[in-house]
Amino acid sequence: MSMSGLDLEQREVELLLAGVQQRYGYDFNHYSRASLKRRLDNALEHAGVPRFTALLDKLFHDEKAFDDFLKHLSITVTEMFRDPPFYRAVREKVVPVLKTFPFVKMWHAGCATGEEVYSMAILLDEENFLSRGRIYGTDFNKQSLDLAQKGVYAAKNIESYAANYRAVGGKRDLSEYFTAGYDFAMVKDRLKEHVTFSYHNLVTDGVFGEMNLICCRNVLIYFDQTLQSRVLSLLADSLRHGGFLCLGSKESMRFSPVQSQFEVVDLKQRIYRKCGGAHASPAI
Repeated sequence: MSMSGLDLEQREVELLLAGVQQRYGYDFNHYSRASLKRRLDNALEHAGVPRFTALLDKLFHDEKAFDDFLKHLSITVTEMFRDPPFYRAVREKVVPVLKTFPFVKMWHAGCATGEEVYSMAILLDEENFLSRGRIYGTDFNKQSLDLAQKGVYAAKNIESYAANYRAVGGKRDLSEYFTAGYDFAMVKDRLKEHVTFSYHNLVTDGVFGEMNLICCRNVLIYFDQTLQSRVLSLLADSLRHGGFLCLGSKESMRFSPVQSQFEVVDLKQRIYRKCGGAHASPAI
């Protein structure tokens, strides 16, 4: 039986995803299909091959090519103090609670190149609380993690991030947190000392410690509902009782298996607190 060109391409995509999972252990089967297809098309064009089966052959025998492929599949859209109202809400509604603990652990899941991790470190530093915290940033893209670990960003980007910083209510000049070069800026060591970056795949890996705060913002939107539910369960299991979970503005816990474990702290900014009791207000 002959297949149409569209059906044939779909079958090739399925073979590619299955091959990647078998060869490297990365499972993209439950990513949002529309978003995934756009990223696969970009990877195909970048690799300079005509078909997904040819791309699979290349990836199977060239680990460097897979590293490049992974760069196209990961989500690296980020910036410092992205969505300033969110950080204002954290400053006003979350940090005062965290300050009641002698030490807190925070996890940024899907941290990309680390800008939002360092944003949190700066916020905590201005609240005189950074010395009592440890921030973990994780991602499945090792190239992004390497950039995050170095904490080196284009100087022009820092200038553009300053507007976000001021909107959050920044108490200093953002440049004070960086060592400036000619066309780059490096995060100062006193921030890095409280930050740890490590590999973690939300799709395949397990619980990540007992956290007081988890930020997983603008990641779930790239997953289908099955994977969203699985990841939300993982995040809930990684959070201490009374801990905070922060999602992206277009993400929700509605219909998830963990909805009843959380109460709403700030619905607009998608900040929730794990209470686990029957009296939790609906987390939507």
